Amino acid sequence: DTGLYYDEYLRQVIDVLETDKHFREKLQTADIEEIKSGKLSRELDLVSHHVRTRLDELKRQEVARLRMLIKAKMDSVQDTGIDHQALLKQFEHLNHQNPDTFEPKDLDMLIKAVSARYK
Repeated sequence: DTGLYYDEYLRQVIDVLETDKHFREKLQTADIEEIKSGKLSRELDLVSHHVRTRLDELKRQEVARLRMLIKAKMDSVQDTGIDHQALLKQFEHLNHQNPDTFEPKDLDMLIKAVSARYK
């Protein structure tokens, strides 16, 4: 367990990506700088349609989970002053402007969020 509030999402994304032979090989041979720089994220365009579809599904589930958490937090806070920046920070590991499909930018953001946590 990484201790990240999106640990399950992270693990699911990795598990799905590793089902693609090409991506798994790239991941195994990549060094940490290639991963952090986003070079590995560009390989997402080469994964199978089935893998992309599953990643899209995972992202939609994660966005729905985050929306539910934010709504619950806003309901509990009521009118006592909401820290909108803190709420938006909950989406730092994915591109919330595109909630329907998992793109290279999502993988890049996920990697950068994890990397920032473990500097």
